[in-house]
Amino acid sequence: MMKKKRLWNILKTVGKLCFTAAALYWVFRKVNADDLKEALIDSNPLFLALAFLAYACSILIASSRLNGFFKGMGLVLSERYNLKLYLLGSCYNLFLPGGVGGDGYKIYFLRRKFKVKGRQLLSAVFFDRLSGLWALCLITAALVIFIPRLQIPNEVPIVAVALGTVAYYAVLKRYFPTYSKHFFLTHLKALGVQSMQVVAAILILYALRFDGKFSPYLLMFLLSSLVAVIPFSAGGLGLREVGNMYGAQLFELDPHLAVLISLLFYFISAALAITGSYFIFHPQGLGEDRLPTTAEATLNEEDDENE
Repeated sequence: MMKKKRLWNILKTVGKLCFTAAALYWVFRKVNADDLKEALIDSNPLFLALAFLAYACSILIASSRLNGFFKGMGLVLSERYNLKLYLLGSCYNLFLPGGVGGDGYKIYFLRRKFKVKGRQLLSAVFFDRLSGLWALCLITAALVIFIPRLQIPNEVPIVAVALGTVAYYAVLKRYFPTYSKHFFLTHLKALGVQSMQVVAAILILYALRFDGKFSPYLLMFLLSSLVAVIPFSAGGLGLREVGNMYGAQLFELDPHLAVLISLLFYFISAALAITGSYFIFHPQGLGEDRLPTTAEATLNEEDDENE
């Protein structure tokens, strides 16, 4: 059984890497690499630094949001400690596309260290992700209103988001009342996370010296973020770029600019995520002499979910 699971994880990793490579190959066949390089060299480093800071702020808020869900299930962690673990999980999510992943690793680590049930941790992480998806849909709907070219009546996105929010809250309150108690605070943080990432995208546009209409590019950025949720590629790389290419064709926009926004955002997220690797080599930062390996977490993942 263990051998089969290990083989499956290897196949998942290889599949994701192949899909990522194929997606990037397709994208770079559609754009001129020299044009991308020229635009990148001509970019404003100050705005790129500000985009990194905006993204870092979104991660701080995201870490606090997840900690709110942990507190809702009775697990009390300091914001500082949770941020360290969040960065470690981000590192695993980005650089280990197959296997247990960052979320699974955090669940295993917290279960082992604090003796809490894996199922409770799984639900906390799930609703944390779901709140982020809700915020992403809300901001996307708001942007749709500001793009008349789509010819979508304003009432459609407004009603869709309103009904979706009410249904979401009703289900949460009925079946998961522990998390519904802090619904407004956690989802306000979720909006903060996505808003700061939109700010990061705007700053990237400024860095690339773009002076046109931002809303179509921001809509593509958000839609590609929704597509990147699908676990087919390594950290969303490739999927975002494909989404932006199709968006550029739909809105008749500059495909080079669309791809650069996506790639620069990925590099910014990777630069921050790699800081989490510090705790792999210095586990004392998490109060441990040795962190569990990803292999250990993978082998125990099924037991955590069934606990």
